[in-house]
Amino acid sequence: MPVPPNLDYDRWLGCTPLAPYTENRVHPQGSFDRPGWLRIESYCLGMITGWGSHHMDVAHWGMGTEYTGPVEIEGRAVFPGSGLWNVHGTYHIEAKYANGVTVIVDDKFPNGVRFEGSDGWIFVSRGDSGQKGFDASSPALMTASIDQDPVQLHRSTNHHLDWIMAIQSGQPCATNPEQAHRSTSACILGWIAMKLGRRVRWNPQTEEFLNDSQANEMRARAERLPYGSRSVTF
Repeated sequence: MPVPPNLDYDRWLGCTPLAPYTENRVHPQGSFDRPGWLRIESYCLGMITGWGSHHMDVAHWGMGTEYTGPVEIEGRAVFPGSGLWNVHGTYHIEAKYANGVTVIVDDKFPNGVRFEGSDGWIFVSRGDSGQKGFDASSPALMTASIDQDPVQLHRSTNHHLDWIMAIQSGQPCATNPEQAHRSTSACILGWIAMKLGRRVRWNPQTEEFLNDSQANEMRARAERLPYGSRSVTF
């Protein structure tokens, strides 16, 4: 398809490989429907990172693992055999953390995070997920006061405003870059396990797979010049 005059397609591709333009690769020109780039691995790894990074952020908050990651991951998924859109379809991931917690991610689960403990479970989700955002195994868990709890999380009702106020005040916002990196990298580790179709072991301190050169090679990709992190100068 011809490139629209309002799009600098070479810059849009950035460090990714050259590829012919088609509207299904980028954004719809006449609507705000879901863009095609979300379905192409060169630009997005699928819902495991698309929604996953938001939910892993909450899961890490609940586990106290905002600055680390899993130590063992296994996953499976169905990937298209051909076509432009090649991200995963159905998938299942199990990630074990050093604290003994196992995080299970599955496309058949409700869109949110469920914490299971010895006294019951609590389910939380983003407010715009189209479903009940807060639920629990017992009404008492839903009405319990946490104002006096020694653990208090950052409170934000508007992410954009929270970010601007953090810039102005110098105080932390809801999520800092390192926490965001850990949330996203946990999802990418799941994607790597899905692609390999086997269990991998991870060192969160060095951010390397243990004795697994094939998995370690998947941590980064070739970058097309003059774009990409390897072309940045300071």
